[in-house]
Amino acid sequence: MRRAKQSSKGKSKLGRVLVVEDDPLQAVALQSALLDAGAAEVVLCPSIAETMLALEEGESDAVVLDVHLADRDDGWALAELVDLLGPKRPRIVFSTGSPEEIPPEIGEFGPIFEKPYDPAQLAEVLAGDAKPGLFARLRDVIS
Repeated sequence: MRRAKQSSKGKSKLGRVLVVEDDPLQAVALQSALLDAGAAEVVLCPSIAETMLALEEGESDAVVLDVHLADRDDGWALAELVDLLGPKRPRIVFSTGSPEEIPPEIGEFGPIFEKPYDPAQLAEVLAGDAKPGLFARLRDVIS
């Protein structure tokens, strides 16, 4: 697991982001784009095992998830686990060369970027406003 932190002291829209990617060039490109977009910290996780350790270390705001990893061919299953982390679960973005292998019900957890793509576009999506959750929508209707 490798980490990089934002050098600026300003409040970032993106906090801690896990990049689950076993291709080192792709991982570093995503790390750079996410830091440029204002992520406070980017943790590179080249395997499911390292991702599990990073998830145990504390809350993350987002997870960028490759589907095929060195230790598992069903990396998308990690999205199911992340979805169970509660109401403040990290946002999920898929980064894959095989989008057709993501089951439709899993693909609904977040946007899918098909490789090759511009990492800055993925970072822009994550830095943008998240869709409001159920409670936020109910609060808007009630008030």
